[in-house]
Amino acid sequence: MMLRTSQKIVWCPGCGNYGILRAFVKTLEALEDNAGRVVLVSGVGCHGKIADYVGVSSFHTIHGRVPPVLTGIKLADMSLIPVGFAGDGDAYNEGIAHLIHAARKNTDVTMVVHNNSVYALTTGQATATSPKGFRGRSTPEGNPEEPLNPLLLLLAAGASFVARGFAGNVAQLTELMLQAISHRGFSFIDVLQPCVAFNNTWELLRKRVHEVKTAGSREKAMELAMDPFATGVFYRESRQVYEDAVTAPEPTSTVEQVLESLR
Repeated sequence: MMLRTSQKIVWCPGCGNYGILRAFVKTLEALEDNAGRVVLVSGVGCHGKIADYVGVSSFHTIHGRVPPVLTGIKLADMSLIPVGFAGDGDAYNEGIAHLIHAARKNTDVTMVVHNNSVYALTTGQATATSPKGFRGRSTPEGNPEEPLNPLLLLLAAGASFVARGFAGNVAQLTELMLQAISHRGFSFIDVLQPCVAFNNTWELLRKRVHEVKTAGSREKAMELAMDPFATGVFYRESRQVYEDAVTAPEPTSTVEQVLESLR
């Protein structure tokens, strides 16, 4: 199958989105025949054009709604491999409730966030991950807020696979995507991605990003997540996925049984 389409790429030259696109195409190549089972879902933002550039079935949804669309696709046909792409504004602002609940349910999908810490498509407003002091269209005097830590949030929400990559390290990002897709459960990858137009962090990230080893507990993973430049797989665990709970629910307990278990 053709993994790239004939659509002209319209991202700014030097944008970190190119690295994410390359990593995903390499991931599909590594999946070989299983690539045909992949369904790509993208949201609103510069990242959303990725659905036009990859030759797999795709769905371009509205702002913040990538996680519920992924869940619906998986429930409709469990043989499919739903992979979602969202920007930091799309995922951590408009869609934050959907993201949290998808992680809590442990739905069997993969979510990749293009985190450039700015609303780039609308020309430079601050998002939930913009650093304090960031000057943009919405914060000309400097962002007064502390930034959100996405990894801490997803770890606390119950995501069973939590990772971070860097758009400038395509080899590592490809490996993270492959591991995320092979993991059965909610897989989350936050990607540090420079925006050359409104938040060009290439020099900073190339100097500071480094890889860490997977933590043995959620608590240890939270400690690792305090480092904003750490990359790699922070945490993974195996537990029941949402789709199994829906299609083959465990017997419900009576009130008496619940009370007995608490004694």
